[in-house]
Amino acid sequence: MSASAPSSPTFVVQRNGQPAPAEALASLAFAGHAHFTAMQVRGGRARGLDLHLARLRVASQTLFGQALPDDTIRAHLRAALTVGPADLSLAATVYSPAGEFTVADAVPEVLIRTGPPSNGPAGPLTLAAIAHERFLPAVKHVGEGAKTQLLRQAAAQGFDDVAFLDRQGRLGEASIWNLAFWDGKAVVWPEADILVGTTMGIVRRQLDRLGVAQRSQVLRRADLPALAGAVVMNSWTPGVAVHRIGDVALPAGPAFVELLHRAYEAEPSVSP
Repeated sequence: MSASAPSSPTFVVQRNGQPAPAEALASLAFAGHAHFTAMQVRGGRARGLDLHLARLRVASQTLFGQALPDDTIRAHLRAALTVGPADLSLAATVYSPAGEFTVADAVPEVLIRTGPPSNGPAGPLTLAAIAHERFLPAVKHVGEGAKTQLLRQAAAQGFDDVAFLDRQGRLGEASIWNLAFWDGKAVVWPEADILVGTTMGIVRRQLDRLGVAQRSQVLRRADLPALAGAVVMNSWTPGVAVHRIGDVALPAGPAFVELLHRAYEAEPSVSP
């Protein structure tokens, strides 16, 4: 008797903790006035849950003038995780059912999508340096078509991804990543108007607990040759080495990458 084939993992798209009907997804297909958070779940648990909840709460207040209680968000997260495998990627998007191009008030709703887990690219990466400033940079919102277009532009130039320069020439963030640098003694965070990522928040507080020096500093391309390493980080990973930004080469910095991973792994995982 042949062994039965293993069952496929179950990933979901849910609205407010229930399977999302097609009409709900259709209304969101062209939506740009919404925000989200993304996380990696391992063993049914995630790191930095408090940071994800705070991100959603503050962004909802910014976009909609009201926010769902944290307990409601956590219940929707649990509903999605209950039907999926223990390891997965999860994105929780909060939007207004009143739609776009209106000032009507409505209680926000939550759309959750799960998929296969990811640890990000192996790297090292090359980043094109392109002028761009995000609208509402402190909010992780969905209206980000420019980032995809600039990523495609960078790829056409032979780069792996793109780093953004503001109108003052300051390095801020990459397409879907935060940037971090190493000067040989301290972690250097770019000082600019950026989205503070949840992984960035995790790493910063754990570096504090480890006693590792860190600071924020204005960084321009002319400052890069003096640095000893660079990474990008997001919900996939606390650090992928970057060995070139524009025409400036950077050291591989394996000890720097290892330090960031060690700091991230010191953060406890929790269940929603």
